[in-house]
Amino acid sequence: MAHVLSSTIAYFEILLPLALILLLTKLFSILGKKLGLPQVVGMLIAGLLLGLIKLIPGQTVFTSQTLEGLSFLAKIGVIFIMFSAGLETDLKQFKKCGVPSVIITLGGVAVPLALGFTVAAAFNGGFRGMTSHMAIVDLFYGTILAATSVSVTVAALKELGKLNTKVGTSIIEAAILDDIIGVVLLSLFISLDGGTGAKEVGIVIGKLIGFFAAAGVLGIALHFLFNFIENRHPHTRRLPILGFATCFFLAYAAEKWFGVADITGAYVAGIILSTVREHEYIDRKVEVSGYMVFVPVFFANLGITADFSGIDARMAGFGMALVAVGLLGKVIGCSATALCCKYTPKDSLRVGIGMMVRAEVVLVCTQKGIDSGLVDPAIMPFVLILIILSALLAPLLLKLSYRNEPPESSQIVGEGMIPVSLKVAQNIEKRENRLRGLMNAVYDPSADPRNAASDPSAPSIPTSDSPSSDAPSTDAPCLPSPSSPSDSAPDGHSN
Repeated sequence: MAHVLSSTIAYFEILLPLALILLLTKLFSILGKKLGLPQVVGMLIAGLLLGLIKLIPGQTVFTSQTLEGLSFLAKIGVIFIMFSAGLETDLKQFKKCGVPSVIITLGGVAVPLALGFTVAAAFNGGFRGMTSHMAIVDLFYGTILAATSVSVTVAALKELGKLNTKVGTSIIEAAILDDIIGVVLLSLFISLDGGTGAKEVGIVIGKLIGFFAAAGVLGIALHFLFNFIENRHPHTRRLPILGFATCFFLAYAAEKWFGVADITGAYVAGIILSTVREHEYIDRKVEVSGYMVFVPVFFANLGITADFSGIDARMAGFGMALVAVGLLGKVIGCSATALCCKYTPKDSLRVGIGMMVRAEVVLVCTQKGIDSGLVDPAIMPFVLILIILSALLAPLLLKLSYRNEPPESSQIVGEGMIPVSLKVAQNIEKRENRLRGLMNAVYDPSADPRNAASDPSAPSIPTSDSPSSDAPSTDAPCLPSPSSPSDSAPDGHSN
């Protein structure tokens, strides 16, 4: 007898929806990438199309039970997204963030937050007679707009040869701080919804501080533990497995013991592990594990469960106004503060445009607000519009602003100003260029070491055919060494 998810559905009935989700999300994410859009947009569109199946009378693909099962998988996908975002946070670069980057970040958070709050308040009953609950609801809409994602901007600046300029570095540094502030605000407003008296606010802030203090102590211990394991057992799967355990534990502890959003715990876990030597290996395993199943299910589930029935004239006006202030808020806030930091007017505008892009973090914040009852589910289609418009407008406007300027890919702002992740990307690109040059080089027989024997004056160079050569013969198959550990992992990493 089959095991069941509930009293009315066999476990295997969720497998067909999973197959459709994985197939279509991958197809549309590839299509979105070719169109210059974030891949999450393609996944969302795939979800919207799959949601049409629910309109077929008598369909048994997306039932209430299968949707419940998908919802559980989607929630795990959110944890993976925030964990990966934390792992990709460069704390070394965070320490080097100058005063201008901090000021730009504050402007890029405060202005969208204020504009989002104002628009939400205007459409939710106005300011007169506003209750504490409605104030938190309106503030949460502003918090959604405070999030940013500069992946599209980085790609555009790299193409223009402007990634390592003052503008590019400022955008990347500001984005690091932006994510941290946005996640903290999200947790704060969700926690405050239970009560807004002076005592309640004090308790909430105290719990938030307590969580970060406990996470900091744990982070120090984990830093040494991970590096110790890496020294004893280099590059093993024990590290990412322990990393997953850390992520899930902190997500649970944040929600259960401190009243902080679970995604905040996952994000903090990622930040903690971003300091260990093998953080890139852990992040790669997280991306493989998450983006194979859980993350596509999350984005597709947003489209499948999208509720358009609540979009009336008021909601349509509210949604479009929120999209408008979402686009303008980042440009105004970041540009104005960059101008105050003595950036040129043109560079200030470029910083604002670069910070305008939204992607997965804004979706996570919106869904968390919906789950908490602070956000109307009908706003989700407009968040998708915001993501698409910002992803299209930012590269186009940046290209127009640099229209009459030559590339300056070699320009460096200063020693230590380039994030480590960008240095890694540059080294990979250089290595690929060297390999491409070797592949395209014209073959010169006189330069081949194997022909050196014809020249008596040439030194003897051992080859793979020489008995003394250490290189294995290309004619013989590569067999595992008898001393190889029996628990060797399939991808070449030990367990």
